[in-house]
Amino acid sequence: MRSSLVTSGIVAALVGFGGTLTLIVAAAQALGATPGQITSGVIGLCLSMAATSAWLGWRHRMPIITAWTTPGAALIAASHGLTIELAVGAFIVAGVLILVTAAVKPLGALVQRLPVAIAAAMLAGVLFRFCTAVFTAGQVDPLLVLPLVLLFLVARRISPFGAVLAVLVLGIALAFVLGRVGPLPDGVPWPTLELIVPQFDLQAMIGVGIPLYIVTMASQNLPGLAVLQAAGYKPPAPSILASTAIASLITAPIGSLTSNLAAITASICTGPDTHPDPEKRWLATPFYALSYVVLAGFGAGAVALIAALPPELVATFAGLALLGPLVNALGSAMGDGAKRFPAVLTLAVTASGLSLFGLGSAFWGLAAGLTALAIEHAGRRG
Repeated sequence: MRSSLVTSGIVAALVGFGGTLTLIVAAAQALGATPGQITSGVIGLCLSMAATSAWLGWRHRMPIITAWTTPGAALIAASHGLTIELAVGAFIVAGVLILVTAAVKPLGALVQRLPVAIAAAMLAGVLFRFCTAVFTAGQVDPLLVLPLVLLFLVARRISPFGAVLAVLVLGIALAFVLGRVGPLPDGVPWPTLELIVPQFDLQAMIGVGIPLYIVTMASQNLPGLAVLQAAGYKPPAPSILASTAIASLITAPIGSLTSNLAAITASICTGPDTHPDPEKRWLATPFYALSYVVLAGFGAGAVALIAALPPELVATFAGLALLGPLVNALGSAMGDGAKRFPAVLTLAVTASGLSLFGLGSAFWGLAAGLTALAIEHAGRRG
């Protein structure tokens, strides 16, 4: 057994967990979730990552690793008037749609035909507010935030994957030094699971559930499949989508966000650094899965620590972690000159925070962009 298989699996898990956990907690807090419900959701996600990655890696002998939908967490956090019960209903809707996509090939083909520029612009609009919040936080507490921004810029020159983790570790240390950390619980909290009864509201299903499905497919599952293909594999898309969808449906009632195929962190386990032989790289997935089992045990403690951190620091963590996805989304949105105007319109409407008839800005941004694109195409045909 090569040590690189072990380290690749562990590093990928640590990057995925540490890099975006603050965003998961922030999204749950925006829903009004209790500390117990937040802990339950984090533990469910960890167990979902462990089970799906271990199963898919063993079943298909490929380095298939899964993750939670980071853009989806940003979408949830940016939604207005959403409760944890309504969010769980939206998680279930998204999971069902992904499962149907796996089973019905025409639907999968239809999703792939969704204009990349429009989907990417909607995602960019969701992420934009989180990234700009870093500098709003810097205005409130410059001694805490601005050194971390500088650290991030320097660290990403060395390792884009490690930059967010470096900011996370040193940011927590700096918060303690500056006396910005609130009271911590006595002892280490026990990991617990809490059942949340979902609520199904038509407005939430249309305004949040469908956009969550779209961003999960467009920004996580499809790029994740592309990463595997670029590494020389032929990923079994229906099996991957079905497995992550079933895991999402199982863990949604305990407050867990949608599970999906990893995109960015997947590259850690799919290259020759993991193993020179592509047929043996799948052996990194058991270590990835085991790492998430261990992290599930620390979920309650991690949530308690993040809850004690100043909101400016949490906003900085989340915003810096989403800068990379924002860059990628903007590149995809603006890359096609023929669709640039509808894409910019989509971005503007989504980033505005518009809410009409109980439907959030992500839905209206997507609707505006598709409408503008349809009008432009009709004008050309005329």
